[in-house]
Amino acid sequence: MGVKFQKIFKSGSSVKNMDIVKILKSVVLFIIAGFCEIGGGYGIWVWLREGKTIFFGILGMFLLILYGFVPTFQPAHFGRVYAAYGGVFVVMSLLWGWKIDGIAPDKFDIIGGAIVLIGVFTIMYSRDLLI
Repeated sequence: MGVKFQKIFKSGSSVKNMDIVKILKSVVLFIIAGFCEIGGGYGIWVWLREGKTIFFGILGMFLLILYGFVPTFQPAHFGRVYAAYGGVFVVMSLLWGWKIDGIAPDKFDIIGGAIVLIGVFTIMYSRDLLI
């Protein structure tokens, strides 16, 4: 209870620049992976379920293949990356549904999204930022 905020972070008062760059790169990679996976799945979905042209299916397949490569650039090992990505996928899927399909997240979606993002942070970045 008496822990001061500054003592939570490495070096007592600041985070090394390398840690921030590594984290930002990782976040960008998660977002790219999310667009590839969700966009790819959506392309196949609209092709097969909504009668769009095969172009959407082919684009979807290409994005899904690309998705398989993107996580390999993450700085952590496979299990950690895919466990954390699960949380990113949840939040990005909710955002996709809201912005693309027009279905706004409700308060339970928002609460669940916040919980999984805490899990993502804990799994991927706590070792770099916290004591």
